Amino acid sequence: MRAVVITEPGGPEVLRWTEVPDPVCGPGEVIVDVVASAVNRADLLQRMGKYPVPDGAPAWPGLECSGTVSEVGEGVTGWKAGDQVCALLSGGGYAERVVVPAGQLLQVPRGVDLVTAAALPEVVCTVWSNLVMTAGLRAGEVLLVHGGGSGIGTAAIQVGRALGARVAVTAGSSAKLERCAELGASILVNYRTDDFVEVVRSATNGHGADVVLDIMGGAYLARNVEALAMDGRITIIGTMGGRRAELDLAAVMGKRARVTGSLLRRRTVAGKAAVVAEVCEHVWPLIESGAVRPVVDRVVPMPDAAEAHRVVADGEHVGKVLLTT
Repeated sequence: MRAVVITEPGGPEVLRWTEVPDPVCGPGEVIVDVVASAVNRADLLQRMGKYPVPDGAPAWPGLECSGTVSEVGEGVTGWKAGDQVCALLSGGGYAERVVVPAGQLLQVPRGVDLVTAAALPEVVCTVWSNLVMTAGLRAGEVLLVHGGGSGIGTAAIQVGRALGARVAVTAGSSAKLERCAELGASILVNYRTDDFVEVVRSATNGHGADVVLDIMGGAYLARNVEALAMDGRITIIGTMGGRRAELDLAAVMGKRARVTGSLLRRRTVAGKAAVVAEVCEHVWPLIESGAVRPVVDRVVPMPDAAEAHRVVADGEHVGKVLLTT
């Protein structure tokens, strides 16, 4: 089969569409013939040599995909050849075929086409596991989402809104903020011109954000604590603003705040299956009802993955950039 391999750490030009060994289906696994995958920030870090591949995962990128089941391993029930699925992966989605633990498969939601379904698994599982399973977001709370125009951001806005939260977002342009508003965000902050702490606290009459979903890491940590409400929770899923920060622990204690972080890719197979099961139960009905919808910026042929990486690196997209075989 063919896959997009990283020939050496570097820029998008190091990606090459070439032949690699076919995947082998083991017990508890299925083979998916890939129709589409999606570009995530983790893929860019892997390409640059800054994100080691987990043990047992393919060397090529791709944390989610959609396609058709072509082979079912020993002990797998509930799935058969021909099923249309999308899947959460540890890697290997930039390819014509990929092996997937059966617990990480999801049926394509009703009303979503097979290509578009590739935009769902990684972002929806990330959002649900962090906002609900970890931070316990509840109706009536204020959710602050950094990077509202990203794939994660566009999903988090909609899930937060569907759960009954009031959603605040940061983004770097008025065009992106307009799109965030269309998805359900009601507090809009242009981080290039406005202070998100001041805007969020003013818009909530001094209450602040009950939950912060943060992709920036070090650069925003202290200010995220400032923006928090009492008993607020910060969940960190990225370090675009650095890995280190100085934090006033008295401020954390004074607000009875919780600061957590997670990497979905590093979870065990069982851990990922648990997230997928919750997503199937709670988020898939929201997608099928139209309350949450995948947001796709553009679709790029998989052999042109380098161009897709450039788009994501430039940050001008809204939602997901997909790759099709």
